[in-house]
Amino acid sequence: MVRTLKTAVAALALTAVIAATAAAGPLEEGTAAFERGDYETALRLWRPLANKGVAAAQFGLGVMYVNGKGVAPDYSAAAGWFRKAADKGHAGAEAALGRMYVNGEGVSQDYTAALGWFRKAAEQGYADAQFGIGVMYENGQGVAHDPMAAAIWYRKAAERGHATAQYALGIMYYKGLGVAKDPVSAYTWFELAVAGGDKLQPPIRTADAAKYRDLVAAGMKPEQVAEPLKRAREFRPVAEATSPTGEGNK
Repeated sequence: MVRTLKTAVAALALTAVIAATAAAGPLEEGTAAFERGDYETALRLWRPLANKGVAAAQFGLGVMYVNGKGVAPDYSAAAGWFRKAADKGHAGAEAALGRMYVNGEGVSQDYTAALGWFRKAAEQGYADAQFGIGVMYENGQGVAHDPMAAAIWYRKAAERGHATAQYALGIMYYKGLGVAKDPVSAYTWFELAVAGGDKLQPPIRTADAAKYRDLVAAGMKPEQVAEPLKRAREFRPVAEATSPTGEGNK
């Protein structure tokens, strides 16, 4: 299963920006404006903070530039703002910058740099960066092709509730890639990916996870399906990492 990070920068940024902006005042007001689609207000509130070195606002501007929200799409500007925030240890920005290096968007494609930024975010427990490292190991991008390492990183992200990592880990168990074939584990992770389908990153869709779950189920007796369903019901994700706001950091 060769995976791609190409389409996932926007998904990463849009879901991470809320967690990254926990402080009250203009930062929070800008987040609320962004959420309701008032990008002009978000830009007006975030830009002065970003210029003062507030990491979460810098990250927010990167989000806007990478998605063309309130500004013309500009990957180079996005990468610049992500780097400013990433240099302050903002996990979401570190992961976003890693993706830009994987894709060669706004920066020259550089898998070594991508892996370095992913690792910084992954060390903070940031699920999307952990997933990104898994992808790189599975594809042999900047590292030797290593399905076992890919499965380890997918599990780290999957246990934090990352739906696409759950799907990827299900594939690994279904096909015996980097792990022993295990229909119960495969079914469990596919079931969780289906439940979190609205968070799956393109091109993976809920229907894809459901298809594989049903393929696994077809080889199991009805009573055997009870165990993975129980595991899925009892699953509680490990708390996702939060990023510093960078308030006052220069």
